[in-house]
Amino acid sequence: MNSETIYPENALILAPLSGFTDLPYRRSARRHGCVFAFAEMVDAASLAHTPERGLALAARGEEEEFLGVQVVGADPEWLKRSCEELNAREFSLLDFNLGCPVAKVVKKGAGAALGRRIDVALDRFRLLTQYSRFPVTAKFRILTHDHPAPTVELAVGLAELGAKALTVHGRTLEDFYTGPVRADIISAVREAVAKYGIPVIANGGVRDRKTYDDLRRDSGCSRIMVAQGAMGNPWIFGELLNDAPPPTLDEWKLEVRTHVAEMVALYGENSAMRQARKIIHDYLKGRGFAAEFRNRASLLCTFAEFEKWLDAAHPAAVSASRPFRRG
Repeated sequence: MNSETIYPENALILAPLSGFTDLPYRRSARRHGCVFAFAEMVDAASLAHTPERGLALAARGEEEEFLGVQVVGADPEWLKRSCEELNAREFSLLDFNLGCPVAKVVKKGAGAALGRRIDVALDRFRLLTQYSRFPVTAKFRILTHDHPAPTVELAVGLAELGAKALTVHGRTLEDFYTGPVRADIISAVREAVAKYGIPVIANGGVRDRKTYDDLRRDSGCSRIMVAQGAMGNPWIFGELLNDAPPPTLDEWKLEVRTHVAEMVALYGENSAMRQARKIIHDYLKGRGFAAEFRNRASLLCTFAEFEKWLDAAHPAAVSASRPFRRG
């Protein structure tokens, strides 16, 4: 697989989301047009010490033609061993996380913290290219709001080491997931690595058609990665790729039911229902449901309880940020 075929023009990519983008989650997105998707981010230490647990996060469905796997870590030995474990499976590419801002990752010197140590980040990326049998890409955040130069330096270094694609989140470590997305710095990265012939994917703040179009225009990138905008809203892929309308209430119910049922089939009822509560809450956000109804989702313990609760779902608000289409 060469850099030209990893992500074609206008690709819309589902980001790796820890605790979310498992197989049922990706199947939900794929039902609505998602082609390019990542499994959950995997910690290199987990792969090195408890490989079966780490690999379980990256379980691939037989029907998935494209699946990326993303690893996070800073220890060179753990990264090497993680490659050895991943090489025994089948993935479309290996992505190196240099952008995760979560405290438990940053305090280990990994993710966004490692991205700021450019020389060390490049050394670790070089190691991955040496040991991975898959094309290696990287995802990182902008390093500063003040000037694009540090972010461009990191990007060019990765490109020179053979990165097959670069994904740039237009916020800093301190921004976490809020604040303006610096599409101008993403654009500077795109221009700086153009001579290497690798795709640059813009990431950050895409939640609807307007934010999608704005990021494409301001970054100059046709390839976009969507993260939080897809949480509880797999319909975003149909909306952005095919101008599909929002779901009706019945279509929404069918998708939520199918998603949770697939979790039950994969994990068993007890474990699945515990994990599903956060998924269900995401599906409820912005849909106009009353607070009392939303709160009841936290008490669901069995699939039968869930189905009874779902059957009673009916929006209470006249307006909502994610309105239903009238059926």
